[in-house]
Amino acid sequence: MKSFKKPIFKLENVSFYYLDHKVALSSINLEIYEGERICLLGPNGSGKTTLLKILDGLLYPQEGKVFAFSKEIKEKTFDDPEFNRFFRKNVVLLFQNVEAQLFSPRVEDEISLGLIQLGLKPEDIKERVKNISGFFHIEHLLERSPYQLSEGEKKKVALASLLVIDPSIILLDEPTNGLDPKSAKEFIKYIKELEVRGKTVITATHDLNIVHEISDKVYILGEDKRILRIGKTEEILNDKKFLEDTNLI
Repeated sequence: MKSFKKPIFKLENVSFYYLDHKVALSSINLEIYEGERICLLGPNGSGKTTLLKILDGLLYPQEGKVFAFSKEIKEKTFDDPEFNRFFRKNVVLLFQNVEAQLFSPRVEDEISLGLIQLGLKPEDIKERVKNISGFFHIEHLLERSPYQLSEGEKKKVALASLLVIDPSIILLDEPTNGLDPKSAKEFIKYIKELEVRGKTVITATHDLNIVHEISDKVYILGEDKRILRIGKTEEILNDKKFLEDTNLI
């Protein structure tokens, strides 16, 4: 496993409850470092999506502390416009249901949106959209409505709209869910390319078939909403009994 020095996220005894007091996460402790490739593994309902939303600053725990970039993250933290801009520029989340993050009438508008919010010049926006659409091979979709696309195309557009702002941390929630095998393989190729570009990639999944390709380190979340185990990807995947005991195979 690679050696990493600069911490990005640190969670200390984090617990999260939904409004009906249902436990979503229980006493989570973790540290994530710059450049890591991590998979969050666990059965459905183990808290993977909730954890990603906490890392993305969309949810705040009722118990424990969350630190990002050495700063404690609370709702009021984002009242600081400078930090808010820095965080939203560097941390992005691809939802499992990508339609929840597609808003614009055309694909080109969708990809341009984050760049407009960052205040880039029109000529710079045009160049970045051209480059990212070329990377994902979606140039022919730019005039189309996102809602008319296949599931695989929607995921490409959604990821392109996130990556176009050049974030340093990419959070992915079940990125291959709903994709046919060919589209899933293609999507994995894009995820692996992020490592080459020095990005930190954290992927929540229950698909063991992709874990060895996109991660060096694995966090296992159990049905009790706790972290059961942390380890190297190869070590975890080779422990068949543990995977059976945790309902992952």
